[in-house]
Amino acid sequence: MALEPTPTGGMTHGHGRHEEGSDLSDIALRVRALESLLIEKGYVDPAALDAIVETYETKIGPRNGARVVARSWVDPAFREWLLDDATAAIRSLGYAGRQGEHMVAVENTDAVHNMVVCTLCSCYPLPVLGLPPVWYKSAPYRSRAVMDPRGVLAEFGVSLRADTKIRVWDSTAEIRYLVVPMRPAATGGWSEERLASLVTRDSMIGTGLAIDPQSLAAEAAP
Repeated sequence: MALEPTPTGGMTHGHGRHEEGSDLSDIALRVRALESLLIEKGYVDPAALDAIVETYETKIGPRNGARVVARSWVDPAFREWLLDDATAAIRSLGYAGRQGEHMVAVENTDAVHNMVVCTLCSCYPLPVLGLPPVWYKSAPYRSRAVMDPRGVLAEFGVSLRADTKIRVWDSTAEIRYLVVPMRPAATGGWSEERLASLVTRDSMIGTGLAIDPQSLAAEAAP
């Protein structure tokens, strides 16, 4: 559901004991202590924890969504399929599962910039984006993304033309969205894998843009 604006990650894991001088945060230390206690008492299987961590690190996450976007950039037929039936198109690449059952893809253009929020809670497409960032779940983002999307984008470092329309999509338990960012210039002939490296998590939420390879080259120059 598109909203009209009004005027105005990760899991810490390990089984070893905390050593002096550790850089772990207080929360991470508490999680590790609780994990160790549950394992010691036999309530949790370490192998099961390892499997969960591996799943979120290698099988679920933004890299999946980046591959979907990259495919849409190089394959016009797939792009049309993605925009028409995102759930089926994404599933064809092997990315499906809980919170990815009803997907909608929205495409950014020079005229329209899409941005995703969940105003009621933190509905998020886990199969293609992994775990939601902390800010996505925060009350300020959930409210301001609707009230002042251009201002929120500016805080993320995204500056759009004044005539670019911003369309805000509200995720629900029934529908989750994937933003297809615009393909950067000067990427003709690039492989899907190389293109996927330009697609960021934020660009698929709409709070960022795909990485500009020319800017990377400029930063790398002496």
